[in-house]
Amino acid sequence: RDFPEITAIYAHHVRHGTAIFEETPPSNTEMMARWRKVIDSGQFWLVATDDTGVLGYAYTGLYHPRPAWRFTVEDSIYVDADATGRGIGRSLLEALMTLARDAGIHQMVAVIGDSENAGSIGVHRACGFEHTGVLKNVGYKFERWLDVVIMQCDLRADAAEASGVNGN
Repeated sequence: RDFPEITAIYAHHVRHGTAIFEETPPSNTEMMARWRKVIDSGQFWLVATDDTGVLGYAYTGLYHPRPAWRFTVEDSIYVDADATGRGIGRSLLEALMTLARDAGIHQMVAVIGDSENAGSIGVHRACGFEHTGVLKNVGYKFERWLDVVIMQCDLRADAAEASGVNGN
């Protein structure tokens, strides 16, 4: 029942943002197919709501399909434009990190569109992610070249204790 709102949130980011390199918003049916792929692969999909509706959603996906990568996931987080700055993205990311850690995932990777995406970079940094690289000028949208920022978080308990980050 949340998919019309989820689809609208994603469509807004496609049409107005550079975090997503898609140029045409997918249909509600396509968004449901993406959800099904996430769930069928054993990954996590979370939705944040209040009495007004869907505020945002987040999910993990396999970072790479080959078996050796099975302990590494990529996170994706989308917050309604009217709900940004309220900690929703961070709450979703922290919940994903906990679920992934409890499932035995060792590494979570953020592939962030646009090196000027301060909100996403800041949320990931606040949750213990480290900057690990930049792919320069790999996307072209809105008549400009865009970078991709790669950030990574070691979810293993001993790594979190050593760094002073607990993911919560």
